[in-house]
Amino acid sequence: MQEGKLIIFSAPSGAGKTTIVKHLLQQGLPLAFSISATNRSMRHGEEHGRDYWFLSTEEFRALIDQGAFLEWEEVYDGQYYGTLRSEVDRLHAIGHHVVFDVDVVGGLNIKRQYADDALAVFVMPPSVEELEKRLRSRRSESEEALQRRVQKAAHELTFAEHFDRVVLNDDLTRAQEEALQAVLDFLDA
Repeated sequence: MQEGKLIIFSAPSGAGKTTIVKHLLQQGLPLAFSISATNRSMRHGEEHGRDYWFLSTEEFRALIDQGAFLEWEEVYDGQYYGTLRSEVDRLHAIGHHVVFDVDVVGGLNIKRQYADDALAVFVMPPSVEELEKRLRSRRSESEEALQRRVQKAAHELTFAEHFDRVVLNDDLTRAQEEALQAVLDFLDA
């Protein structure tokens, strides 16, 4: 297995990419999770440095100006997400392949920069309706925020064809197995 590869999982919010990524990280492979940075508020159960690097808006913008991000995006009005270059460098330095759980635009931006050294996987929900149901079951945001996510998701689904692989998450066990096989194939290539 070649060192220094990147494995990108992207999907609309609620498609199951985080669950699939967590499953992959438990398979004993030389993978490490790239913790994204955000300026959004911490949700119940989240922890700084484990789920995200939680930054103030001022800190985030300063890092943008310094060129510290591999990719970043204002995902929602005033809400930034990004991947710190230092995070990727740190994980490569300890001999791991880097796994990303990022939004669709961020995933494609990373893929463009790393080309054949990156595998971009799109996790496809069974439908927009099922996605909305999953998001509602989280009970983590207002109705207005939930509707913004659903509208954004419908748009993000149109980007699936630009990814190396599409994994349909209509059955979680099967989706996890398919994602694992895609990663194994990529690492052995």
